[in-house]
Amino acid sequence: MALSNSEFVVERSWKINRSTPLRWVWSHARRNLWWIIGLFIGAFGNALFAAQVPVVTGQAFEAVKAGDKNGLWWAALLIVGGQFLRAFVQLLRNFSSEVIGQRLERDVRDELYTSLLGKSMAFHDSQPTGDVMARATNDVREMNLMLNPGVNLVVGSAMFLIMPLIASPHPQLLVVPILYLVFYGLLVWHYLRQLKPVTTAVRQSFGELNATLAEAIDGVETVKATAQEERERNRFRAAVSKWRNAFVAQGNVEAVFLPVLLLGLGQGLGFIHSLILFRNGLINVGDVVSFNGLLLLFGFPTFTAQFAYSQLSSGLAGGRRILELITTETELDENAQGYAEPMRGEIVFENVAFGYHSEVDAVQKVSFRIEPGQTVALVGQTGAGKTTLTKLLNRTYDTREGRILIDGVDVRDWNLAALRRQISIIEQDIFLFSRSIADNIGFGVPNATREQIIEAAKAAQAHDFIGRLADGYDTIIGERGVTLSGGQRQRLALARAFLTDPTILVLDDSTSAIDSATEDRIQQAIEQASQDRTTILITHRLSQIRWADLIIVIRKGTISAVGTHEDLMQQSEAYRAIFAKL
Repeated sequence: MALSNSEFVVERSWKINRSTPLRWVWSHARRNLWWIIGLFIGAFGNALFAAQVPVVTGQAFEAVKAGDKNGLWWAALLIVGGQFLRAFVQLLRNFSSEVIGQRLERDVRDELYTSLLGKSMAFHDSQPTGDVMARATNDVREMNLMLNPGVNLVVGSAMFLIMPLIASPHPQLLVVPILYLVFYGLLVWHYLRQLKPVTTAVRQSFGELNATLAEAIDGVETVKATAQEERERNRFRAAVSKWRNAFVAQGNVEAVFLPVLLLGLGQGLGFIHSLILFRNGLINVGDVVSFNGLLLLFGFPTFTAQFAYSQLSSGLAGGRRILELITTETELDENAQGYAEPMRGEIVFENVAFGYHSEVDAVQKVSFRIEPGQTVALVGQTGAGKTTLTKLLNRTYDTREGRILIDGVDVRDWNLAALRRQISIIEQDIFLFSRSIADNIGFGVPNATREQIIEAAKAAQAHDFIGRLADGYDTIIGERGVTLSGGQRQRLALARAFLTDPTILVLDDSTSAIDSATEDRIQQAIEQASQDRTTILITHRLSQIRWADLIIVIRKGTISAVGTHEDLMQQSEAYRAIFAKL
């Protein structure tokens, strides 16, 4: 099944079948054909040399009866030599399954990560981060364990199951092994049907547990500020209890494993059958010993199946959860063949409407024009829809109605990467990576030189404070830049934007955490950077509002007024009200 629309796609050299979890796993695993062959050869060889022991032991009994000492020595040597070779084929089986499992985990992680990068913001807004992390880590790991030891033991067990049929000393002795295989298959099928819902519940409850933990850690400052530690502890305990109950339910299913009872019945009936044939003169003592020794081989698939099939079910449950993320529909696509010319910076909104939820519009019937090179200020009360308009510009979200044109081309007709490369948005809530300062500034331009990074930092008034840090531009900042002040984070974001040299620059209250003296210097840098580029300011600072060529007043998701500062002070009551509060 083809992947749904994606903002980012990586072409792969092999075809991935996402129609079912099992076919999806196989489409990855089959790339390791020689290792799969090694797994089967190793499993068959292991079972063959395990069956050799009872067969040769039976022959040794006959040699003792006949007084053939040489035959007894040869039997001993065959057993020793066979077990020596068995060690090598076991190594081949285990190593092959480990390679397949590790490669499956690697490829699934890569596919999932690539898929998540290509999902729209609407998708990410609806997914709990902790649950996504649980799928990307624990569920993927379960898929590895599904191959090794899961499939490894299942294939090995299958070979052990067929050995009594292959090595049976008399055709009539096939009755019990065949009956055992039939009932064993039916019981395992029933066992897997019971396992499927409980292993799925375990994986889901673990994802919910992770989501609860991630949310509490992410909001720990709020938890502490409101003294809600006990409440969050109780929420986490409830999530842990749900996961524990699901795990216990899985254990209850595993505990009622009927093939263990079947094993005892099969071995008892086989022993009785072999004695009857012996008394009738159809087989000898050696055959009785060999056959009952072969029946003991059923012990391995019986006892390992309880664990192996549970691991198989858990891996497939994890695979279903991962595949659910990968195949979830996303609203945007990268439009690789779309328009990708250099921008001039003309922006036109035509009757644009959009809402984060289908029931409520954040903006409605918005229309305005920005000429190339203009500086425009969007002003309005908090929640009026100013930031929402900028998120529609680079297709973080898509409009529900109307259209947005850049240089006369609908943004949906642009190549998505080309569109976003030429638009830089600096938000008030700035995200910085837990990497060096130089890496953060150069994030949008991976090939930037250190000199270019320093120049961008100087333009954003960040060079001085960076120079005071112990490792300068090589200083590793904490996750989200928590080791820096709000003003320092905003200056790094400005430096990042200056380095990308965008045609359209959007500053969303980007100097709100900067002192007045630094703001004046940054203001000069912004004015210089805005030369020959379209700049959109979302701000409450009077100096920036007055500096704009055009001011658009947003009120409750609609345009209330458009004009210069002087015109709006005379004509717009809403603007005067905002300005008076400033």
